[in-house]
Amino acid sequence: MSEYTTAQVRERVDAVYRTESRRVLATLIRLLGDFDLAEDALHEAFRVAMEQWPRDGVPANPRAWLVSTGRFKAIDALRRHAPFDTSFEEIAERLDQDTRHTVTQNDEDIEDDRLRLIFTCCHPALPTDARVALTLREVCGLTTEAIAHAFLTTPSTLAQRIVRAKAKIRDGRIPYEVPARNELPEWLDTVLQVIYLVFNEGYSASSGESLTRPDLSGEAIRLGRLLVELLPEPEAIGLLALMLLHESRHAARVSPDGDMILLEDQDRSLWNREQITEGIALLRAALMSGRLGQYTLQAAIAAVHAVAPDFAATDWVQIVSLYDRLLQVRLIAPSQ
Repeated sequence: MSEYTTAQVRERVDAVYRTESRRVLATLIRLLGDFDLAEDALHEAFRVAMEQWPRDGVPANPRAWLVSTGRFKAIDALRRHAPFDTSFEEIAERLDQDTRHTVTQNDEDIEDDRLRLIFTCCHPALPTDARVALTLREVCGLTTEAIAHAFLTTPSTLAQRIVRAKAKIRDGRIPYEVPARNELPEWLDTVLQVIYLVFNEGYSASSGESLTRPDLSGEAIRLGRLLVELLPEPEAIGLLALMLLHESRHAARVSPDGDMILLEDQDRSLWNREQITEGIALLRAALMSGRLGQYTLQAAIAAVHAVAPDFAATDWVQIVSLYDRLLQVRLIAPSQ
Protein backbone atom coordinates (compact mmCIF):
# COMPACT_ATOMS: atom_id res chain seq x y z
CA MET A 1 0.00 0.00 0.00
CA SER A 2 1.42 3.42 -0.94
CA GLU A 3 2.36 6.02 1.64
CA TYR A 4 -0.49 8.24 0.42
CA THR A 5 -2.99 5.43 0.82
CA THR A 6 -1.57 4.64 4.26
CA ALA A 7 -2.10 8.25 5.26
CA GLN A 8 -5.67 8.06 4.02
CA VAL A 9 -6.31 4.93 6.04
CA ARG A 10 -4.86 6.56 9.14
CA GLU A 11 -7.22 9.47 8.61
CA ARG A 12 -10.04 6.95 8.42
CA VAL A 13 -8.92 5.40 11.70
CA ASP A 14 -9.00 8.85 13.31
CA ALA A 15 -12.46 9.48 11.86
CA VAL A 16 -13.74 6.14 13.15
CA TYR A 17 -12.34 6.94 16.58
CA ARG A 18 -14.19 10.25 16.67
CA THR A 19 -17.51 8.79 15.58
CA GLU A 20 -17.45 5.25 16.95
CA SER A 21 -15.16 5.03 19.98
CA ARG A 22 -17.91 5.77 22.54
CA ARG A 23 -20.19 3.19 20.93
CA VAL A 24 -17.41 0.59 20.90
CA LEU A 25 -16.55 1.37 24.52
CA ALA A 26 -20.18 1.02 25.63
CA THR A 27 -20.41 -2.42 24.04
CA LEU A 28 -17.06 -3.53 25.47
CA ILE A 29 -18.17 -2.47 28.95
CA ARG A 30 -21.24 -4.66 28.57
CA LEU A 31 -19.26 -7.61 27.20
CA LEU A 32 -16.37 -7.40 29.67
CA GLY A 33 -18.21 -6.08 32.71
CA ASP A 34 -15.42 -3.74 33.77
CA PHE A 35 -14.77 -0.09 32.85
CA ASP A 36 -10.97 -0.20 33.04
CA LEU A 37 -10.69 -3.50 31.17
CA ALA A 38 -12.99 -2.14 28.46
CA GLU A 39 -10.99 1.10 28.12
CA ASP A 40 -7.75 -0.83 27.77
CA ALA A 41 -9.42 -3.09 25.21
CA LEU A 42 -10.65 -0.06 23.26
CA HIS A 43 -7.17 1.42 23.06
CA GLU A 44 -5.68 -1.93 22.08
CA ALA A 45 -8.26 -2.36 19.32
CA PHE A 46 -7.42 1.02 17.81
CA ARG A 47 -3.69 0.34 18.16
CA VAL A 48 -4.12 -2.85 16.16
CA ALA A 49 -6.27 -0.99 13.64
CA MET A 50 -3.46 1.51 13.08
CA GLU A 51 -1.14 -1.42 12.35
CA GLN A 52 -3.42 -3.65 10.27
CA TRP A 53 -5.79 -1.39 8.36
CA PRO A 54 -3.05 0.34 6.31
CA ARG A 55 -1.86 -3.15 5.30
CA ASP A 56 -5.11 -5.10 5.00
CA GLY A 57 -7.60 -2.34 4.28
CA VAL A 58 -10.46 -0.95 6.34
CA PRO A 59 -12.98 -3.68 7.26
CA ALA A 60 -16.52 -3.45 5.94
CA ASN A 61 -17.86 -2.98 9.46
CA PRO A 62 -15.19 -1.12 11.46
CA ARG A 63 -17.30 -0.96 14.62
CA ALA A 64 -17.86 -4.74 14.79
CA TRP A 65 -14.18 -5.35 13.98
CA LEU A 66 -13.10 -3.06 16.82
CA VAL A 67 -15.47 -4.69 19.31
CA SER A 68 -14.29 -8.18 18.36
CA THR A 69 -10.60 -7.20 18.42
CA GLY A 70 -10.96 -5.40 21.74
CA ARG A 71 -12.70 -8.41 23.28
CA PHE A 72 -9.96 -10.81 22.16
CA LYS A 73 -7.24 -8.46 23.39
CA ALA A 74 -8.87 -8.20 26.81
CA ILE A 75 -9.17 -11.96 27.15
CA ASP A 76 -5.56 -12.42 26.01
CA ALA A 77 -4.40 -9.85 28.59
CA LEU A 78 -6.21 -11.70 31.37
CA ARG A 79 -4.67 -15.01 30.32
CA ARG A 80 -1.19 -13.49 30.34
CA HIS A 81 -1.73 -12.78 34.03
CA ALA A 82 -3.06 -16.27 34.70
CA PRO A 83 0.33 -17.83 35.65
CA PHE A 84 0.55 -15.33 38.52
CA ASP A 85 -3.11 -15.46 39.57
CA THR A 86 -5.39 -18.32 38.56
CA SER A 87 -8.44 -16.11 39.03
CA PHE A 88 -7.49 -14.29 35.83
CA GLU A 89 -7.78 -17.53 33.87
CA GLU A 90 -11.20 -18.14 35.40
CA ILE A 91 -12.33 -14.65 34.44
CA ALA A 92 -10.96 -15.08 30.92
CA GLU A 93 -12.79 -18.38 30.47
CA ARG A 94 -16.03 -16.86 31.70
CA LEU A 95 -15.72 -13.85 29.41
CA ASP A 96 -14.85 -16.09 26.48
CA GLN A 97 -17.98 -18.19 27.05
CA ASP A 98 -20.26 -15.25 27.85
CA THR A 99 -19.25 -13.07 24.91
CA ARG A 100 -18.50 -15.61 22.17
CA HIS A 101 -21.98 -15.40 20.70
CA THR A 102 -22.75 -11.76 21.47
CA VAL A 103 -20.07 -9.79 19.65
CA THR A 104 -21.97 -9.48 16.38
CA GLN A 105 -24.69 -6.88 16.94
CA ASN A 106 -27.05 -4.73 14.97
CA ASP A 107 -27.26 -0.96 15.34
CA GLU A 108 -30.17 -1.18 17.77
CA ASP A 109 -28.10 -3.34 20.14
CA ILE A 110 -25.22 -0.87 19.96
CA GLU A 111 -27.49 2.07 20.81
CA ASP A 112 -28.94 0.09 23.71
CA ASP A 113 -25.39 -0.24 25.03
CA ARG A 114 -24.93 3.53 24.90
CA LEU A 115 -28.16 4.05 26.80
CA ARG A 116 -27.06 1.49 29.41
CA LEU A 117 -23.79 3.37 29.82
CA ILE A 118 -25.56 6.69 30.43
CA PHE A 119 -27.76 5.21 33.15
CA THR A 120 -24.84 3.40 34.77
CA CYS A 121 -22.73 6.57 34.93
CA CYS A 122 -25.68 8.49 36.40
CA HIS A 123 -26.74 5.85 38.91
CA PRO A 124 -28.37 7.44 42.01
CA ALA A 125 -25.99 5.50 44.29
CA LEU A 126 -23.05 7.58 43.01
CA PRO A 127 -22.26 11.04 44.41
CA THR A 128 -23.37 13.85 42.11
CA ASP A 129 -19.83 15.04 41.34
CA ALA A 130 -18.86 11.46 40.46
CA ARG A 131 -21.84 11.12 38.12
CA VAL A 132 -20.83 14.28 36.27
CA ALA A 133 -17.16 13.29 36.00
CA LEU A 134 -17.90 9.72 34.92
CA THR A 135 -20.49 10.81 32.35
CA LEU A 136 -18.17 13.37 30.76
CA ARG A 137 -15.32 10.86 30.70
CA GLU A 138 -17.06 7.68 29.55
CA VAL A 139 -20.08 8.88 27.58
CA CYS A 140 -18.75 12.13 26.11
CA GLY A 141 -15.13 11.02 25.81
CA LEU A 142 -13.57 14.11 27.40
CA THR A 143 -10.09 13.64 28.80
CA THR A 144 -9.51 13.70 32.52
CA GLU A 145 -7.42 16.85 32.06
CA ALA A 146 -10.20 18.63 30.16
CA ILE A 147 -12.82 17.79 32.79
CA ALA A 148 -10.50 18.85 35.62
CA HIS A 149 -9.79 22.14 33.85
CA ALA A 150 -13.49 22.83 33.34
CA PHE A 151 -14.30 22.30 37.02
CA LEU A 152 -11.12 23.93 38.30
CA THR A 153 -9.69 20.92 40.04
CA THR A 154 -6.49 18.97 39.52
CA PRO A 155 -6.37 16.02 37.11
CA SER A 156 -5.27 13.76 39.95
CA THR A 157 -8.27 14.75 42.08
CA LEU A 158 -10.62 14.26 39.17
CA ALA A 159 -9.01 10.92 38.33
CA GLN A 160 -9.52 9.71 41.89
CA ARG A 161 -13.17 10.75 41.70
CA ILE A 162 -13.60 8.61 38.60
CA VAL A 163 -11.69 5.69 40.12
CA ARG A 164 -13.93 5.75 43.20
CA ALA A 165 -17.05 5.88 41.02
CA LYS A 166 -15.92 2.85 39.03
CA ALA A 167 -15.11 0.99 42.24
CA LYS A 168 -18.57 1.82 43.58
CA ILE A 169 -20.14 0.42 40.43
CA ARG A 170 -18.00 -2.73 40.62
CA ASP A 171 -18.20 -3.39 44.36
CA GLY A 172 -21.85 -2.40 44.63
CA ARG A 173 -22.69 -4.61 41.65
CA ILE A 174 -24.53 -1.71 40.05
CA PRO A 175 -26.25 -3.24 37.02
CA TYR A 176 -25.21 -2.17 33.55
CA GLU A 177 -28.74 -1.79 32.25
CA VAL A 178 -31.60 0.53 31.50
CA PRO A 179 -33.98 0.45 34.48
CA ALA A 180 -37.37 -1.21 34.25
CA ARG A 181 -40.26 0.96 33.09
CA ASN A 182 -41.63 1.35 36.63
CA GLU A 183 -38.20 2.51 37.86
CA LEU A 184 -37.49 4.81 34.92
CA PRO A 185 -38.87 8.11 36.31
CA GLU A 186 -36.47 8.18 39.29
CA TRP A 187 -33.48 7.13 37.22
CA LEU A 188 -34.28 9.42 34.32
CA ASP A 189 -34.54 12.37 36.67
CA THR A 190 -31.01 11.63 37.89
CA VAL A 191 -29.70 11.50 34.31
CA LEU A 192 -31.42 14.77 33.43
CA GLN A 193 -30.03 16.41 36.58
CA VAL A 194 -26.49 15.45 35.56
CA ILE A 195 -26.93 16.78 32.02
CA TYR A 196 -28.47 20.05 33.23
CA LEU A 197 -25.74 20.48 35.85
CA VAL A 198 -23.11 20.20 33.13
CA PHE A 199 -25.04 22.68 30.97
CA ASN A 200 -25.44 25.22 33.77
CA GLU A 201 -21.73 25.08 34.56
CA GLY A 202 -21.06 25.97 30.93
CA TYR A 203 -23.87 28.52 30.61
CA SER A 204 -22.98 30.45 33.79
CA ALA A 205 -19.62 29.29 35.07
CA SER A 206 -19.55 29.14 38.86
CA SER A 207 -15.84 29.91 38.98
CA GLY A 208 -12.89 30.83 36.83
CA GLU A 209 -12.04 33.82 34.69
CA SER A 210 -14.66 33.20 32.01
CA LEU A 211 -18.36 33.87 32.61
CA THR A 212 -19.32 31.02 30.27
CA ARG A 213 -17.77 27.74 29.14
CA PRO A 214 -19.17 26.89 25.71
CA ASP A 215 -17.35 23.58 25.68
CA LEU A 216 -19.37 22.32 28.64
CA SER A 217 -22.73 23.69 27.48
CA GLY A 218 -22.00 22.18 24.07
CA GLU A 219 -21.23 18.78 25.61
CA ALA A 220 -24.47 18.93 27.61
CA ILE A 221 -26.47 19.64 24.46
CA ARG A 222 -24.70 16.81 22.65
CA LEU A 223 -25.49 14.48 25.54
CA GLY A 224 -29.09 15.71 25.56
CA ARG A 225 -29.41 14.95 21.85
CA LEU A 226 -28.05 11.46 22.42
CA LEU A 227 -30.49 10.81 25.24
CA VAL A 228 -33.47 12.03 23.17
CA GLU A 229 -32.32 9.87 20.27
CA LEU A 230 -32.08 6.81 22.48
CA LEU A 231 -34.95 7.51 24.87
CA PRO A 232 -37.43 10.13 23.58
CA GLU A 233 -39.20 10.71 26.90
CA PRO A 234 -41.07 14.06 27.16
CA GLU A 235 -38.83 15.46 29.91
CA ALA A 236 -35.68 14.51 28.01
CA ILE A 237 -37.09 16.36 24.99
CA GLY A 238 -38.06 19.27 27.25
CA LEU A 239 -34.55 19.51 28.68
CA LEU A 240 -32.97 19.55 25.22
CA ALA A 241 -35.42 22.29 24.19
CA LEU A 242 -34.54 24.28 27.32
CA MET A 243 -30.80 24.04 26.72
CA LEU A 244 -31.10 25.05 23.07
CA LEU A 245 -33.30 28.04 23.90
CA HIS A 246 -30.89 29.23 26.57
CA GLU A 247 -27.83 28.58 24.42
CA SER A 248 -29.40 30.58 21.56
CA ARG A 249 -28.62 33.74 23.54
CA HIS A 250 -24.94 32.90 23.97
CA ALA A 251 -23.54 35.52 21.57
CA ALA A 252 -25.56 38.31 23.20
CA ARG A 253 -24.95 37.49 26.87
CA VAL A 254 -21.39 38.78 27.31
CA SER A 255 -20.03 42.19 26.30
CA PRO A 256 -16.71 42.66 24.47
CA ASP A 257 -15.27 43.63 27.86
CA GLY A 258 -16.38 40.34 29.37
CA ASP A 259 -19.32 41.67 31.40
CA MET A 260 -22.64 39.87 31.64
CA ILE A 261 -25.49 41.53 29.70
CA LEU A 262 -28.95 41.23 31.23
CA LEU A 263 -31.79 39.80 29.14
CA GLU A 264 -33.46 43.24 28.98
CA ASP A 265 -30.37 44.78 27.37
CA GLN A 266 -29.35 42.01 24.99
CA ASP A 267 -29.15 42.57 21.23
CA ARG A 268 -31.74 40.06 20.07
CA SER A 269 -30.45 40.14 16.51
CA LEU A 270 -27.49 38.13 17.86
CA TRP A 271 -29.71 35.31 19.12
CA ASN A 272 -29.30 32.06 17.22
CA ARG A 273 -32.57 31.64 15.32
CA GLU A 274 -31.78 28.07 14.25
CA GLN A 275 -31.45 26.99 17.86
CA ILE A 276 -34.65 28.86 18.76
CA THR A 277 -36.57 27.18 15.93
CA GLU A 278 -35.30 23.74 16.92
CA GLY A 279 -35.95 24.39 20.60
CA ILE A 280 -39.54 25.47 19.99
CA ALA A 281 -40.19 22.44 17.77
CA LEU A 282 -38.89 20.15 20.51
CA LEU A 283 -40.96 22.00 23.10
CA ARG A 284 -44.12 21.45 21.08
CA ALA A 285 -43.37 17.73 20.92
CA ALA A 286 -42.90 17.61 24.71
CA LEU A 287 -46.07 19.61 25.35
CA MET A 288 -48.13 17.32 23.13
CA SER A 289 -47.42 14.45 25.51
CA GLY A 290 -49.44 16.17 28.20
CA ARG A 291 -46.79 15.14 30.76
CA LEU A 292 -45.45 18.51 31.86
CA GLY A 293 -42.35 18.30 34.03
CA GLN A 294 -40.06 21.00 35.30
CA TYR A 295 -37.74 21.03 32.27
CA THR A 296 -40.58 21.28 29.77
CA LEU A 297 -42.16 24.14 31.73
CA GLN A 298 -38.82 25.97 32.00
CA ALA A 299 -38.41 25.51 28.25
CA ALA A 300 -41.87 27.02 27.72
CA ILE A 301 -40.83 30.08 29.77
CA ALA A 302 -37.63 30.39 27.72
CA ALA A 303 -39.67 30.10 24.51
CA VAL A 304 -41.90 33.03 25.52
CA HIS A 305 -38.76 35.15 25.86
CA ALA A 306 -37.36 33.79 22.59
CA VAL A 307 -40.36 34.77 20.45
CA ALA A 308 -40.76 38.27 21.92
CA PRO A 309 -39.42 40.90 19.49
CA ASP A 310 -38.13 42.96 22.41
CA PHE A 311 -38.19 42.95 26.21
CA ALA A 312 -41.22 45.24 26.47
CA ALA A 313 -43.29 42.98 24.20
CA THR A 314 -42.75 39.90 26.39
CA ASP A 315 -45.97 38.12 27.34
CA TRP A 316 -45.53 38.44 31.09
CA VAL A 317 -49.00 37.11 31.86
CA GLN A 318 -48.10 33.83 30.17
CA ILE A 319 -44.75 33.71 31.96
CA VAL A 320 -46.40 34.19 35.36
CA SER A 321 -48.89 31.43 34.52
CA LEU A 322 -46.05 29.08 33.55
CA TYR A 323 -44.12 29.87 36.73
CA ASP A 324 -47.26 29.09 38.76
CA ARG A 325 -47.50 25.73 37.00
CA LEU A 326 -43.79 25.10 37.56
CA LEU A 327 -44.19 25.82 41.27
CA GLN A 328 -47.02 23.30 41.46
CA VAL A 329 -44.86 20.65 39.77
CA ARG A 330 -41.98 21.27 42.18
CA LEU A 331 -44.26 21.13 45.20
CA ILE A 332 -45.57 17.76 44.02
CA ALA A 333 -42.06 16.45 43.31
CA PRO A 334 -39.70 18.45 45.58
CA SER A 335 -36.80 16.08 44.88
CA GLN A 336 -36.67 17.52 41.38
